[in-house]
Amino acid sequence: MSNPKPEFLRFTGHQSFAQRLVLSTLTGRPVHISKIRTQSPTNPGLAPHEVSFLRLLEAVTNGASMQISYTGTTITYHPGLITGAAPGVGAVGDSADVIEHNIPASCTRGITYFLLPLCQLAPFSKAHMNVRFTGPGVITSATETGDLSVDSFRTAILPMYDLFGIPAARIELRVMQRSCAGPRGTGGAGVVELRFASQVRLPKTLHLNRSPGRIRRIRGVAYATGVSASNNARMIHSAREVLNPLVADIHVAAQYDQAPLVAAGDKAGGKRRMGIGFGLSLVAESNAAGVLYSADIVAPAEGGVVPEDLGKRCAYQLLEAIETGGCASLAASSTVLTLMAMGSEDVGRLRIGRGVMGTEQVIGLARDLKTFGASSWGLRDVDDDDTGDIIVSVKGTGVGNVGRKVA
Repeated sequence: MSNPKPEFLRFTGHQSFAQRLVLSTLTGRPVHISKIRTQSPTNPGLAPHEVSFLRLLEAVTNGASMQISYTGTTITYHPGLITGAAPGVGAVGDSADVIEHNIPASCTRGITYFLLPLCQLAPFSKAHMNVRFTGPGVITSATETGDLSVDSFRTAILPMYDLFGIPAARIELRVMQRSCAGPRGTGGAGVVELRFASQVRLPKTLHLNRSPGRIRRIRGVAYATGVSASNNARMIHSAREVLNPLVADIHVAAQYDQAPLVAAGDKAGGKRRMGIGFGLSLVAESNAAGVLYSADIVAPAEGGVVPEDLGKRCAYQLLEAIETGGCASLAASSTVLTLMAMGSEDVGRLRIGRGVMGTEQVIGLARDLKTFGASSWGLRDVDDDDTGDIIVSVKGTGVGNVGRKVA
């Protein structure tokens, strides 16, 4: 007698699209998502970045299948085994252990839209998760749609994996070509390579419920692509004017790159520069291990903003993130809480700011995890101070890595 087919988990709308596909892949539960932008008169259905993410999932898994309706407003997804860059599965290109993923020019999301969910899958992969992102749609800077820059991702998100026994020292993010969003927020033509060599059987149970401590230092990167390098110094100077009273140990690196040169579509043999712009990434480190706060800002594609204003705005954003409190910022909360839910069947605890806990992003994650079979979260106020922080208790589901047995 054949096993009955698993029932679909049903969702509507395009919100948390990548998050739900990641949870589906981790738990092996197929999903059916309908009514994707059905109210849009001009662009109904899946957006270019969502289609590209589906292709990425297909490349790093084996056995996944998906069906998309003619209008793109409905999708069914059957997850497969997470294989990563296993030989003979999907690795191609100059190196046999790297999957090359091309992002179209119409993409409006930053590269961290793909990196965040990919790194959530990578610890449970059968082989190393090595992916090179290329194409005219790769945007390495922060975006006006709310995506982090690669610098904040590398310094504020990747170190959090150490807390789960996933060595961040074996995770490498190479930025081979920087880029900013072009006109109308599309395209950038950057090149980024992720090498994630930290595969584990089960993430460790996290207990990060102590005081977040005090800020001991601030690090950052000011980047300029295809514009004057003096923009970096101007952003750094204005940011330091705001942050110097908080802490003395501040170091912001300046990074200048030429804008990517790509083929122009209007004439044969012609080329043009893409990804021109500048921005700033700041990360504050606490004296409590594992507590990081980040802020990102980028010049709008239409211009009209001076570097001094950007530097001050980024510094104030960082101060707001610090004031929110907790041991996990909003940017890192989805990664930390997802890994806690996928870990061993024990109760982990995380101290999180009330302002972070009440966001649509975190509440939506809690609901999605419950739908995929995880336990409900336990919430209680921190009793020993007046910060208003919340202790979140998360029981792991013990999903683990079924493709690779690692001690």
